[in-house]
Amino acid sequence: MDILQWLFDARITFAGGQFLLLREVLGNVFGLLSALGGMRRKIWAWPIGIVGNLLLLTVFLGSVFGNPQAVDLLGQAGRQIMFIATSIYGWVRWRQAQHEGGTAVEPRWASWGTRALLVVLLVGGTAALTPLFRALGSYEPVWADAWIFVGSLLATFGMAKGWVEFWLIWVAVDIVGVPLLISAGYYASAFMYVFYGAFTLIGFFVWWRVRSRHDHDERVSVETAHLDPTVRRE
Repeated sequence: MDILQWLFDARITFAGGQFLLLREVLGNVFGLLSALGGMRRKIWAWPIGIVGNLLLLTVFLGSVFGNPQAVDLLGQAGRQIMFIATSIYGWVRWRQAQHEGGTAVEPRWASWGTRALLVVLLVGGTAALTPLFRALGSYEPVWADAWIFVGSLLATFGMAKGWVEFWLIWVAVDIVGVPLLISAGYYASAFMYVFYGAFTLIGFFVWWRVRSRHDHDERVSVETAHLDPTVRRE
């Protein structure tokens, strides 16, 4: 209990009385480690991410947990709960895929229909949740908080499904998230969002390369089977 109390109260203090909650810093570090594991398609990315989500949940419910900022970002807090639920799904899905084929996930492109649906859900979900978050007292601009919540849900689900495009959804989340977090005083999270933005672009190209290499190997295999009749065809 003493350790938990220390973790809850610990601050990183700077000149001029400015400070960061250690929980906010650690939560984002765990989130970064989870993103790194996701880029490398490692199953441990999911439980590591859950730890970060639990820490950040206590940060973004400022008035509930008595944080010095006392600013509630309901979209940010809600997405931590959503992350935990979706991460459990992704964790189970990747473990099943690993047991069946030896690889936790094989990156693949979503269909054009799925891409269109993702855009509709992102825009429509933001419009639908904005009035709800405003009624609950979320920080302005409320639409940005709703955008982050919906985008994070879609990106995490896309990662679990193995869609390459999920990285681009994260970019859209980060673009809106940075100014919102700065205005709300969550500077550690804002800084990490800037870092995430660059990182997610790298992750997108890494998964794109893996998908391209897989497609190339499949074409070579088909061409070889076509040219050599002795090659068994499944």
